[in-house]
Parts: sequence; C-alpha cells; structure tokens
Amino acid sequence: MAFTLPDLPYAHDALAALGMSKETLEYHHDLHHKAYVDNLNKLIAGTEWEAKSLEDIVRGTFKDGAVAQNGIFNNASQHWNHSAFWQMMGPGGKSMPAKLEKAITDSFGSVDKFKEEFSAAGAGQFGSGWAWLVKDKDGKLKVTKTENGVNPLCYGQTALLGCDVWEHSYYIDFRNKRPAYLTNFLEKLVNWDDVAARL
Repeated sequence: MAFTLPDLPYAHDALAALGMSKETLEYHHDLHHKAYVDNLNKLIAGTEWEAKSLEDIVRGTFKDGAVAQNGIFNNASQHWNHSAFWQMMGPGGKSMPAKLEKAITDSFGSVDKFKEEFSAAGAGQFGSGWAWLVKDKDGKLKVTKTENGVNPLCYGQTALLGCDVWEHSYYIDFRNKRPAYLTNFLEKLVNWDDVAARL
C-alpha cells in the first residue's frame, strides 16, 4: 500500500495573516512532508511493513531508548505527525469548545497554565522535535515533548494537539524565535474543534 501526501485542509495562504506564511506551508507541506511520504514508500517496498497501516508501522518500528531511530520509523512517524498537524491548525479563529476547556482546566488548573506548560515543553525541546497535549493511558491530560519524529503513539497515548518545533516549521516566519512561534501557534493557529474531537 503506497502512502500519499494529504492535501492541506485550507489554501496555502489561509494562515498567512495568523503568522504562518504561504512560503512556510509550501516548503513544509509540499517539500518536507512530501519527502517523508516518498522516502517511506521506498523504504517499505518489499518489506513486512508494505501492507501495514501507518499507525502499525510507527508502533512496530519504534525502538524505545534508542539513540537514533531507523529510517522507516522516522519517515512513517513524521508522515503521521504532519498529517495530524495540518488538521490541528486552521484559519477559523474559533474559541475552545467548553468540553475541552473543562478537561484542560481540570488537568492543569487553567487554560493559561496549560499554554504555559505547552510553550515551555516546545521551547525546551533541545534540537528538533514536537510539543504535545496528550491523553495518557490513565485518561489524564498531560503535556509532553518528543525528539525528532517520535510521537505519542509510541507510548500508547492519544495525541490531542501537537506543535512541530523543527526549524523548518518556524524559521521563515519567526527566524530563531521559537518561543514566539509557540505563543502564536496557541493564540492564533490552533483548530480547537479538531483538538476537542480527538478528546
């Protein structure tokens, strides 16, 4: 089964006024994400993973504690991460649904406290990686961070919100100001309806 690059759920310039430029999405989606898909298809051809689902490939090729992950995992996980990332953002500017706001407040004390923890996780991730809001196996909401392409699937968690903190996600628009990118992401770019649906 060959994997394909999903279309963005909005136009390339739809987020420009919100801090993510058309140029960023052209590079990030059309080039970076496409490369993960193309590489994944080449790497799994003729292997035991060729007919597996993306989630099965991510879980099955992850090596916990490894200094570096294998090529199949890296490309599969980044394909999964980015496919979710595009959906987790949007131009709607919608407020947080009450159900999600209550769950976040119950877990973190307030929405502001959650945003503070999420931003700190993303800013504190050394090198490339992701910041996540997850529902853990015990049902509780937690903020985590992962290196490179590692994602919550690897730990049996449900990803509710993820922010890509690889430089290609923010360097065109924010240069080296990762904390400003994270603040902008939480305040202007998140599609809270999508996050609530994942809950």
